[in-house]
Amino acid sequence: MDAAPQDFTRVLSSMCTVPHPDARDAATAFLTDNPGDPATYPTVSELEDEVVGMLGEITNLDEPQGYVASGGTEANIQAVRAARDLADTDNPNVVAPQSAHFSFPKAADVLGVELRLVPVDDDRRANLDAVQAAVDADTVLVVGVAGTTEFGRVDPIPALGDVAADADALFHVDAAWGGFCLPFTEYDWDFADAAVDTMTIDPHKMGRAPVPAGGFLARDDAVLDALAVDTPYLETTGQATLTGTRSGAGVAGAHAAIDALWPDGYRENYERGMANARWLVSELRSRNYDAIDPTLPLVAFDLPVPEFEALRERDWRISRTASGETRVVCMPHVTREMLDGFLADLDDVRAGTTVSAREC
Repeated sequence: MDAAPQDFTRVLSSMCTVPHPDARDAATAFLTDNPGDPATYPTVSELEDEVVGMLGEITNLDEPQGYVASGGTEANIQAVRAARDLADTDNPNVVAPQSAHFSFPKAADVLGVELRLVPVDDDRRANLDAVQAAVDADTVLVVGVAGTTEFGRVDPIPALGDVAADADALFHVDAAWGGFCLPFTEYDWDFADAAVDTMTIDPHKMGRAPVPAGGFLARDDAVLDALAVDTPYLETTGQATLTGTRSGAGVAGAHAAIDALWPDGYRENYERGMANARWLVSELRSRNYDAIDPTLPLVAFDLPVPEFEALRERDWRISRTASGETRVVCMPHVTREMLDGFLADLDDVRAGTTVSAREC
């Protein structure tokens, strides 16, 4: 096969990154071990238990329940599924901000649950009044986002937890991307800060584990019990995961990455990413682009379509939000040198589009 994997030197929009070398090696070693059958593959099962414990330490949960999922989509679907199955209603609904990940519409469709997406406030965070207005007796889950995929915003997590508790609904926090940054900030977002029942946190994003390595955490083992199904032909009698057979690569890679980087390496990743994000915003504003203040290492700014397309033609991997802003995610592989190169090309294409506009 002549195909080569993606080179990350011009990737600015992805929330995946280059794995830590230890994680890459561990993933290769456990590639064919199946955590979905823990009695047959006890070593990788023990590693998974340790990963769940590590994620519990990161999110301030003393006795975490959960597993290593394929990613944030699976974890979010599982949160909705558990909430639906634990609730006493024939018409379950889930209330989430419009900034919620597109996995929630998937979950609602697959699980037959009504999804109520409510507006965000002027800072692109969940609007508490709107959430409160959308919640009713059939609400089984309230969702908050700790690090939105489009703007990197952190919802008012404790207040959303209070809304969920008042409605007798479960409360889920999607920290798929933000979870490995937020421990080094002043935001309230984790199990110690709020009445969080379930959480998504992905080692294969800022955690520098190889793909796929998502994380699904629960405060109460009743959540995992609600998800469990019988597995009569396996050595293990039950399984709470959404997928069946899973590669041990995700488990072992996550274990190695967290072991190598928590906490100091992750703090360095976050601080470097934030420094790059703030520097990029300053540079963009000096060029009269409207850039949004970053709260996590993610920059969103207005970029005319011709310039966006010209940068894509130069192989810069950038993307747009639903409202049209260009996104740059300052992942661990994104260096100041990369951003300098991006700005140099931006200046070049901007000059070119200005000349073309004058000629027209």
